[in-house]
Amino acid sequence: MAGKAYQLNVRMPGSNMAARDGSTVGRFHSVTASNGHAVPEKETVAVEVQREGGCRRWLRKACPCCCRRQSSLCGVNNEENATRDKDKPAIGPEPPQPHTEDKELKVLPLTVRSLDLLSSKTGHNRKEHNTDQYHSNELIIRRGQTFQMELDLSRSFNINTDKLHVELKTGPLPLVSKGTHVVIPLVEELQDLCWEAKIVEQNSNRIKLSVNSPPNGIVGQYKLTITTQSPESESVSTYDPDKKIYMLFNPWCEEDSVYMEDEAEKKEYVLNDTGRIYYGTERQIGARTWNFGQFDEGILEACLYVLEKSEVPPSGRGDPVNVVRVISAMVNSPDDRGVLQGNWSGNYVGGTPPTAWSGSVEILKRYHRERGLPVKYGQCWVFSGITTTVLRCLGIPARSVTNFQSAHDTDVSLTTDVYFDENMEPINSLNSDSVWNFHVWNDCWMARPDLPPGMGGWQVVDSTPQETSQGTFRCGPASISAIRAGHVYLSYDAPFVFAEVNSDKIYWQRNLDGTFSQIHSEKNAVGHCISTKAVGSEQRVDITHLYKHPEGSEEERIAVETACRYGSKPDVYSSPVAEDVSVEVKVDGDGPCMGEDAKLKIELKNKSNQARSTTLHSQVAVMYYTGVLKDTVKTDKIPVELMPNEEKVIDWVLPYHSYEDQLVDQAALMLTLSGRVSETKQVLACQTSFRLRTPDISIEPLGEAFVGKEASAKLTFTNPLPCTLRNVVVRVEGLGLRNLHPINVGDVVRHATVTVTEHFIPSLAGTRKLVASLDCKQITQVHGVVDIIVQESQ
Repeated sequence: MAGKAYQLNVRMPGSNMAARDGSTVGRFHSVTASNGHAVPEKETVAVEVQREGGCRRWLRKACPCCCRRQSSLCGVNNEENATRDKDKPAIGPEPPQPHTEDKELKVLPLTVRSLDLLSSKTGHNRKEHNTDQYHSNELIIRRGQTFQMELDLSRSFNINTDKLHVELKTGPLPLVSKGTHVVIPLVEELQDLCWEAKIVEQNSNRIKLSVNSPPNGIVGQYKLTITTQSPESESVSTYDPDKKIYMLFNPWCEEDSVYMEDEAEKKEYVLNDTGRIYYGTERQIGARTWNFGQFDEGILEACLYVLEKSEVPPSGRGDPVNVVRVISAMVNSPDDRGVLQGNWSGNYVGGTPPTAWSGSVEILKRYHRERGLPVKYGQCWVFSGITTTVLRCLGIPARSVTNFQSAHDTDVSLTTDVYFDENMEPINSLNSDSVWNFHVWNDCWMARPDLPPGMGGWQVVDSTPQETSQGTFRCGPASISAIRAGHVYLSYDAPFVFAEVNSDKIYWQRNLDGTFSQIHSEKNAVGHCISTKAVGSEQRVDITHLYKHPEGSEEERIAVETACRYGSKPDVYSSPVAEDVSVEVKVDGDGPCMGEDAKLKIELKNKSNQARSTTLHSQVAVMYYTGVLKDTVKTDKIPVELMPNEEKVIDWVLPYHSYEDQLVDQAALMLTLSGRVSETKQVLACQTSFRLRTPDISIEPLGEAFVGKEASAKLTFTNPLPCTLRNVVVRVEGLGLRNLHPINVGDVVRHATVTVTEHFIPSLAGTRKLVASLDCKQITQVHGVVDIIVQESQ
């Protein structure tokens, strides 16, 4: 009988087993140990046998047919219960019985033999929780929603006498008081909004539990155990299946603070694993496809690793405000050795150039694999792409957002300040504020119970390390509604975000005594064409109206003046300046192309009835997209005479040879115009950034694509420059497309066209995006994308 247990219930007629009080059904409050864990019990076999007299023993041996011994589940002999038991399934042959004449019969212990978490991607749990796209065989659930599991027990479960509960633990030191050690009781009916479990099916030794979680539960990885106790037993049995449960935020649950009502928006901002990130200038908006890859293999584990690396305890991971603030800090590396190291120098030796990345997957996997070593290198769109991946992976609706003409306020004045000396020359040592051609951050969706009503919805979170917030490089979440109204006193980091999108550009001139006077202001200088990918399409959508009222409207001016009262220069609007001459720079068509002369138009308007004259000082400099100037490549003085009410257009040209050896990332340039009207002493000032357009990589699928079979695509690129491109590499990436690798093209001579063929093996059916980007020091932001229609194998 070694290794087997048999249940023998042979009892005298009339000897009834007492039942437990019904008030203890499904509860397990009485058995604990000093360390808070249930005490395990070894399985034992106890057999109760009725004492026999000597005559009966002799008769049984002499005539077995007259004194047959049979077991009965109800505890009485079969002769008295033949009628009652005739409908029950037959019990197999009885095994040999041990010699237990002097021992009392006991109930077989209740233990868990096996557990099925029903974690298949095609099963009920994963489908119902919208987690079936995660590339994992573990159970991935969303909080505030029921999930099911099946238990195989050592015997049938008696709801009246047996005890069972499920325990979940997360973090290095699980505590019930912190919500990181959860004891889930059995209940008769699920009440929602709390941890609880109910038996919904029972078939012989198998039971199915329906488990409910609260909508504010802690997000993360849980370890599961199941504890059982039999009646009249002082010991318990704990089953440890060594299985994990991952719990995420739930935008589908109305009680979750990240709840989003619109299904199309949830599909876009939570479930879409690719997107578009915009760059360039407001007149020449470029777009590139980014693979967020939040469902890719290993990404969920990598995202949770990012949370674990932070100093925030697991008990704080149920609040999305807290989580996104942590992610904002952990995606960059200066303070806490986060995911990505920024680099704006143009020298990317020892790492990958920021323009060469086309997705988040490789970066997050490398960070996880190398146990927290920051990946090199990134700039704002890469920080934003990673943040979108992490937030969507954890269940928080998120999107990448690009702000064109994005101000960087360094002194909390909520203005962008430009300083000139007595001769109207820029004072570079004082011009620490800057206006980036574009800046990419994130919007994330959540309620804000910590703020006044109406401040929930989209929140700005920015992972690019620009300024510190409470001593750490992070930004947000800042309510977009608060920013629009100028309520910059609301948490978190609203003043910095407000300045990015709606600060006025103030021009100052140094006086002879060293003081500065305000000489000009631009009220529509920053925060243009704020862009994100449209829901359900590849189109760009302008969301500027969410961030601020229409420029120049009374509401917008009130918001600006309200915000500035909380800044370091609250009196900046006390000296308005009259204007009757205006200057503006315009770009024809799609703008100048890389490798050609850059041609712009300067338009001046005299709005008065008298003649006006001025001298425009022009300066054009190569500029990083952050607004930091590198080198001045051309300066000029342009005398201008304007007749009353005249409009004049001046053609301005920057020859290719002036900038060919000076360009940096994004191929951006800044044209600064300044001057003084002789008759009125009015100051004219204008700054315009523009980029040089680069060609796309053309991608053409070759033939049909099937899962598991090699497919091909042809990539074509033309060098637009009148010089040779050195060491060109094409990086190719596609979710669900395996065997992709960098293509070493080598040198490409002037104006030459290069065509290469890339082979890959699709692993997933459906529409997949193949993305390519060019890695070359002389030219950046060259990329392409094509849809690959992958069919199931025939």
